[in-house]
Amino acid sequence: MESLNDISKEIVKCTLCELCLKRTNAVPGEGNEKADIVVIGEAPGKNEDLQGRPFIGMSGKFLTKNLESLNIKRDSVFITNAVKCRPPNNRKPKKEELDKCRSYLVRQLSSINPKLILALGTSAATSLGIEFKHLSEIKGKVIDISLNGKKFKCLVTFHPSFPMRFPSARKAFLSDLSMAFNLYKNLST
Repeated sequence: MESLNDISKEIVKCTLCELCLKRTNAVPGEGNEKADIVVIGEAPGKNEDLQGRPFIGMSGKFLTKNLESLNIKRDSVFITNAVKCRPPNNRKPKKEELDKCRSYLVRQLSSINPKLILALGTSAATSLGIEFKHLSEIKGKVIDISLNGKKFKCLVTFHPSFPMRFPSARKAFLSDLSMAFNLYKNLST
């Protein structure tokens, strides 16, 4: 089986799309290589690009705080993004960028084989092949997906930046995280 380390080495050298031209660092992901939960975000931001680590800026602190409120330690999960290099000016990744990075994400998930995938936002859900028009159609729902012949349970919620900007969405975000944790516990028994 392919290791996460081997995949990460490919990611940091990747030149499949133009995002590689302006990156400081590619951001393969980090955390427990045998994690039961994989958290997928959209794309690295400025801090992530500088340090080569996912979710370390404001959104990352917000995510970590909310995970820890449910007794989920950040180092117990694996955290990555749909796109492994920062889009200019933190814009949303383009479809072709998601498509180019998708094989890395699928290979990471196949290597880890988590019990649950937590997809944060539309880019993460799209990168997993989930079809929808509006996030509201799939947010807070458990979706069965198949990647590389493996089946996964996935729960989709907001990207942490959304409830940070719109405090009225914080309760729904925390509720979705709680639902994900409860689903994980049920899958583990």
